Amino acid sequence: MRTYFKKRYNSFRFAFKGINSAIRSEPHMRIHILSAVAVVIAGFAFNITRMEWCLLVGSMGLVITAEIINTAIETLTNLVSPEINPLAGKAKDLAAGAVLIAALTAAVVGAVVFLPYLLAYTRFD
Repeated sequence: MRTYFKKRYNSFRFAFKGINSAIRSEPHMRIHILSAVAVVIAGFAFNITRMEWCLLVGSMGLVITAEIINTAIETLTNLVSPEINPLAGKAKDLAAGAVLIAALTAAVVGAVVFLPYLLAYTRFD
């Protein structure tokens, strides 16, 4: 039983090590994290609904997950193909494209959630 818990503990430790590595080594990850912080602040400022929180948190999680997967693919591709290779480039481009789609989707969700609040806030009726 002790070994079971030690393995679970190590799994979480390695996962947090990976997240930390992505934040420290990837400038885009830091941009995603800062954007997420701004969204959370805006969410509290506009007192958004629980459903809106769910949509925003899901979108933020999707973008950060995509960025971590992209980083893993790029790192592994650099390891197995240090020289320039069209297939290695294609793998990296595909992973980067996935992050872009996730980020654009999150931006649309953010616009759908926040635009009504912003419009209501700027009305001077």
